Amino acid sequence: MPAAAAGMRFRLETGVIWRLGAMAAALLVALPLFGVLGSVFIWQGEVWRHVAQTQLSAILLNSAILLLGVGIGSVTIGAGSAWLVTLHRFPGSRILEWALLLPLVMPTYIIGYAYADLLAFAGPVQTGLRGSMGWGRGDYWFPDIQSVWGVAALFTLVLYPYVYIAARAAFLAQSLTLLEASRILGHGPWRTFLRVGLPLARPAIVAGAALALLETLADFGTVQYFGVTTFTTAIYNTWFGLGSRDGAAQLALALLVPALLLVWVERQSRGQARFYRLANLSKSAEATPLTRAAGWGATAVCALPILFGFAVPTLHLLRLALLGDGSFTDPRFLREAVNSLALATLAALAIVSLAIFMAYAGRLVRRRAFNATLEVASMGYAIPGTVIAVGILVPLALFDRHIDATARAAFGLSPGLLLSSTIAALLIAYVVRFLAVGIANVTPALAAIDPAMDWSARILGASPREVLARIHMPMLRGPALAAGLIVFVEVVKELPATLLIRPFNFDTLAVGVYQLAKDERLAQAAVGSILIVAAAVGPVILLSRAIARRDGATSSPPDP
Repeated sequence: MPAAAAGMRFRLETGVIWRLGAMAAALLVALPLFGVLGSVFIWQGEVWRHVAQTQLSAILLNSAILLLGVGIGSVTIGAGSAWLVTLHRFPGSRILEWALLLPLVMPTYIIGYAYADLLAFAGPVQTGLRGSMGWGRGDYWFPDIQSVWGVAALFTLVLYPYVYIAARAAFLAQSLTLLEASRILGHGPWRTFLRVGLPLARPAIVAGAALALLETLADFGTVQYFGVTTFTTAIYNTWFGLGSRDGAAQLALALLVPALLLVWVERQSRGQARFYRLANLSKSAEATPLTRAAGWGATAVCALPILFGFAVPTLHLLRLALLGDGSFTDPRFLREAVNSLALATLAALAIVSLAIFMAYAGRLVRRRAFNATLEVASMGYAIPGTVIAVGILVPLALFDRHIDATARAAFGLSPGLLLSSTIAALLIAYVVRFLAVGIANVTPALAAIDPAMDWSARILGASPREVLARIHMPMLRGPALAAGLIVFVEVVKELPATLLIRPFNFDTLAVGVYQLAKDERLAQAAVGSILIVAAAVGPVILLSRAIARRDGATSSPPDP
C-alpha cells in the first residue's frame, strides 16, 4: 500500500500540478492575444477611417523601410564582425570580442536622443563644420538623421548585437576540417566565408535578424521622438489622442500580423534542415592571424560599430549631463532608478523561476501536445510591448469594472483599480514579454542533463521537487543567471509597455527619460540615460565573457 501511495503521489505531481502550472503560464502569455482579439467585434469604423486617411500609407511605407534597413544593416555588421573576431586574430580582437556587445545596453530611444542633439543644426557637429569651413545656412548638405532612413541607421547600430551573438556562437561551433578543405580547394578567406561559413551559420543569423526586426517593430520612443509614423505611434495616439481603447486594440492586432509573419518566415527558412557536427569533424575552427595591413583594417571595421553605437552617444550624453542643469543626485532620478532596479529584479526572479518550472514540467511530461505549451509560452518575445500593454489592460479593466460594480451593489463601496495600472499588471506584462528569454536559456541546459540521474534519484525515493532542487538547480545556475541578466537588462530598457501600464505617479528611468526628451530637456534626459546605460553595461559584459567561456554555447535572446 505505501508503494502504491508513493506511485500515486508521483503521478499526481507529474500529471496534474506540473501540467496545470505550465498551462497557466501559457495562458498568461496568451492573455494579450485574447485581449486584442476581443476588440474585433466592436465597431471602430470612424477610427479606422481616420487612420486610413491620415496615417495608413505612412505606417506601411515607414515600417517597410525600417525592416529593410535594419535587416540588411544588422546582418552585415553582426555576421561580418562575428566572423572576423571568431576566426581571425588581429590587433585588439580579444577586446573586440566582448566590446561588440556594448551597443546592446543602449536603448534605441536613448541613442536617438543623443544623435538628434549631436547632429542637429545647432549641435556640436554642424556648428564645428560651419566654424571651420566658414559656411552659413544653405551652403552645405548634411544628412537628415530625423528621417525614416536615419532611424533605420540608429536601430542598426544598437540591434546588430542580436545577430552578432547568434553568428558568433555558430562560427565557434564550425569545424576546422571543413574550413581547411575550402582553403585546399583554392578558396580564399572571403570565398570561404561566403561559401562555407555563412551557409552553415544561416539558421542562427536568420534567428538573430528576426529578433532585431521584432525589436524594430516594437520600438516606440525613437519613432515618436523623430516623428516617424509607425504602428506603435498610431496605437498610442489612438488610445490617448482619440480616446479609443478598442481602436488601439484593433491597431495592436494589426501590428501582430507582421510580427508573427517574421516568426513564420524565420521558421520556414530553417524548414526541416538540421546541422550536425560529425565525430570526425568535431574539432572547432581555430583563429588564424591576419597580415599587418589586413589586421588593422579588421580592427577598424569592428571598432566602428562600437564607436558609433556606444562610445559616441555615451560620451555625448555624459557631456550633456555634466554641462547641463541635471544632477545625478537629483531625488527624481534616484527614485526612478530604484523603481527600475526593483522592477527589473522582481521580473528577473519571476521569469527565471517560471522558466525553470516550465522546462522541468516538459521534462516530466514527455508528450508532443505538452510541447505546444512551451511554444505558446515562448510567443511573448514576438509580441511588441504596445500590443502586450493593450492586450493586458483590456481584460484587466473589464475585471476591475466587474468587481467594482459587484462591490457597489453588495456593499455600497468602490474598491477602485485592483489590477489595471498597478505594479502587478506591469510585472505580468514583463513576464509575458520576456518569459521566452528564460525558456530559451534554461530548456537546452536542462535537456543536456542525463535522464539517468533523475531515475537514480527516483529509485532512492526522491520526489520530482527534490530532484529539481538537489540535482538540477546546481547544474542550472549558469543558464539561469544568464537568463536573469538578460531579463534584467531588457526590463531596465523597456519603454512602451511601461509607459502605458505603469501606475499613476510611478516612473522608471526609461519613462522619465522619454518624458524629459519629449519636453526638449535633453540635458536632464541625459542623466537618466547614463544611469540606464550604467545599470545595463555590467550584465552585458558578464554575458559577453560567458560566450567565450562556453565555446559557442552562448546565452542569447530566444529563437523566435
